[in-house]
Amino acid sequence: MTAARIAAAGIALLLAAACAAPTPPRGEAGTAAGTVCARPQDPPAAETATTIDVIEQAYFCILGNYYGGATLDARTLLLAGFAALTQELNRNGRDVPEAAMPALTGDRKADWTAFETVYRKTTDQVPGLRDELAVVTLEAMVAALGDNHARWAHGVERHPDAYDGDGYGLGLQANVDGPQVTGNPGTALPPLFVTAVEGGAAHAAGLRPGDVVESIDGSAPFLDGKATAAIAALYPRYPQARPVRLRLLRESTGRRWSVTLKPGLYQRDLATLQAVRSKLLDDVAYVRLRGFGSDAANRVLKAVARLRTGRTLSGVVLDLRGNGGGSPVEAVRLVSAFAHGKITAYQCTAEGDCEAMRTDNTVELVGLPLVVLTDRGCASACEHFSSAIKDLGAGRLVGTRTAGVVSGPAQPYLLSDNTLLSLPSRHHLGPDREVIDRIGVPPDHHVAPAPRDAAAGRDPALARALTLLRK
Repeated sequence: MTAARIAAAGIALLLAAACAAPTPPRGEAGTAAGTVCARPQDPPAAETATTIDVIEQAYFCILGNYYGGATLDARTLLLAGFAALTQELNRNGRDVPEAAMPALTGDRKADWTAFETVYRKTTDQVPGLRDELAVVTLEAMVAALGDNHARWAHGVERHPDAYDGDGYGLGLQANVDGPQVTGNPGTALPPLFVTAVEGGAAHAAGLRPGDVVESIDGSAPFLDGKATAAIAALYPRYPQARPVRLRLLRESTGRRWSVTLKPGLYQRDLATLQAVRSKLLDDVAYVRLRGFGSDAANRVLKAVARLRTGRTLSGVVLDLRGNGGGSPVEAVRLVSAFAHGKITAYQCTAEGDCEAMRTDNTVELVGLPLVVLTDRGCASACEHFSSAIKDLGAGRLVGTRTAGVVSGPAQPYLLSDNTLLSLPSRHHLGPDREVIDRIGVPPDHHVAPAPRDAAAGRDPALARALTLLRK
């Protein structure tokens, strides 16, 4: 999955989740330059420069609306933001004596005033870097939350449909997916290998599924079996255009070579763009769902109904591999086609008050055995669905553990530079009140991907699913 697709899918699906399950913000939203951070009612206008006033607005927006914001030590946000600012100064060779962290007391407003005073003195010395410093500061403050559903969407990430079918990146997908890289990298397992070539630089360079990535810009993707930060370079963020150098191994021939890929726009094929794809595999309905976007549940069920017309099916395979999530309402509706009268998840406040999400018993039951294909790219609402199917005994999971990127549904807030700050106001728990975030949902039948299978076009997980349904 390319970075543009990850960003676009993430922000679009968070917006979908927010619209589908609105939750009133807790506490005051905070103000900056006379502007309150608020839920967007219309598409944002043209983006303007990020300033210290926008950073202030975001700071108080986090404290007033984020899950756990009431008990958050706000100094962690300011420390992270200031560290990023000084690192950016250093990278540009422009360090200045004013850039020293002020003393913080724990008083949120007083600490902000101290931070702002030093920030302004610092950036006044380097006016040419002011915009860039503001961006890295705000990015670092949001990252300091350590929450995989807290995001600041700016630039191309603010516009899910910016490319009108184009992708941005290297033109490849790997077995370590974007949500996993950004949300839960500790779950990645070696080796790192190409699973699909979509176009762009990867296609032009002749990469193929199964090619093992041995190094990225000279750094190993795994050290002692643990993923390194180097993997993130496979998913560059727009408008980054820095080339990425890969050292590759093609196991089928033993060939080793290096290639330099430059990120860029490329046209994705129709199959990549389709949210729902379906086909008949003898007597089994196979449906692939790429995201829980608008009307996703109905589209899946219509696909199953079409494949079922005029024949008897032995079951359904629902392929959720690489599904980055989306609307929890759509996840609940799809669960409801396989179980009635059940709790699918809980959404809880920091104080431990939980609201149960229940199946929609107006959705007609499919009445067929279900196998769900999962992997580390199955995140957020995809994990909501998968955990419910597993816990409720409504089907079996085949593949690998899910991403563990399901902090809670995010609500978008509009900042005064017309960028979007997305924050979860509740925390997700599974039907048995288990924590899934950072852990993931384990499959009933573990089938790990391998480079040799990708190279040969084999799909062991799907083969296992079909075997289970035909027993």
